[in-house]
Amino acid sequence: MTPEDLPGYLGEIAEAAGVDAALALAKARGGTRIDIPARVTEGHWLVEVVGREAADQICDYFRTLSAEHREAGVRHIVIPRGPVAIMKQAQKQLEQELLAGASPRAAARAAGLSERTAFRAQKRLRDKRKKNGTGEPEAKQLSLF
Repeated sequence: MTPEDLPGYLGEIAEAAGVDAALALAKARGGTRIDIPARVTEGHWLVEVVGREAADQICDYFRTLSAEHREAGVRHIVIPRGPVAIMKQAQKQLEQELLAGASPRAAARAAGLSERTAFRAQKRLRDKRKKNGTGEPEAKQLSLF
């Protein structure tokens, strides 16, 4: 995985401190708003999540200088969920391809997933149709009538 594979701020963090640090941050704080200080102290949550060296690199990357030459960090950035979110998008695309009539192999290639994953998804969709009894995938919203 490269920094370009990661969404938003995670890609920037991966460029500054490495992919492992970005993934650790996504796992610990993904989907939430955080503040990154200009400099971190021992015991700061960022040091505990990614380690001292990576935390310093992240702070260096986001540090800015005010007009008075005071250092400032970045406030209120939302850390993407990372590969978890990417995987959900790929699985959603896989399901859409299968529902549109693509073969499991073609759907897997289009979504960037393995054929085995596509065959399992096809079986899940088939099982939903049988359970539903209509031959169509189960509706996500129940009828009011």
